[in-house]
Amino acid sequence: MPDRTACYEDLEQPQKRGQATEAIVQSAFAVRDVPVLVPTYDTEPYDLVVEVGGRLHRIQCKTAYRKNEGAVAFETVSTRRRGSGSDRTEYDGCAEYFAVYDPINDDEYLVPVSDAATETMALRFRTPKTEQRAGINWCEEYLLDDRLDDLRRP
Repeated sequence: MPDRTACYEDLEQPQKRGQATEAIVQSAFAVRDVPVLVPTYDTEPYDLVVEVGGRLHRIQCKTAYRKNEGAVAFETVSTRRRGSGSDRTEYDGCAEYFAVYDPINDDEYLVPVSDAATETMALRFRTPKTEQRAGINWCEEYLLDDRLDDLRRP
C-alpha cells in the first residue's frame, strides 16, 4: 500500500484532499474517545465540533504540505473563489482550533487559532541548517495527544 503522501499527491482536487483530511482527523479524535459532531451543512466556518473536558470546541481541519526541508505548513485563512475574484476569511472568532493532518509525517496537530500566524503557519519537525531556534513553531508543541491532555485538565 502506498504511503499517505503519495495518496494525497494523487488527489488532484483540493476538495478531495480536504475531505480525506477531515475523515482522518475525525478518526483521530474517535480512536481517542473524543466525541465528534459534524455540521449538517457545509456553510459553517468550521468542519466539526469536539467535546473535550466537558467543553465544546469548534475545529477547522487543514492539510499540511511541505514548506521546505524540515517543515510543513498549512493555510490559516479560507479562500473561496468568486466570479469577481476571491474572498479570504480568517477563522478568529469562528473556530477555536485548527486540526492539521500532516501526510508527510503522518501526524495530527491541534493548533489554537489564537496561536496561528496570519495566512500561513509553518511547523518545523527538524532544526534549520542555520541552527535558529527562536520564533519557531515546533511540530511537537502541537501534537494532538499532548493538546488533548491539556484540554482534559480542569
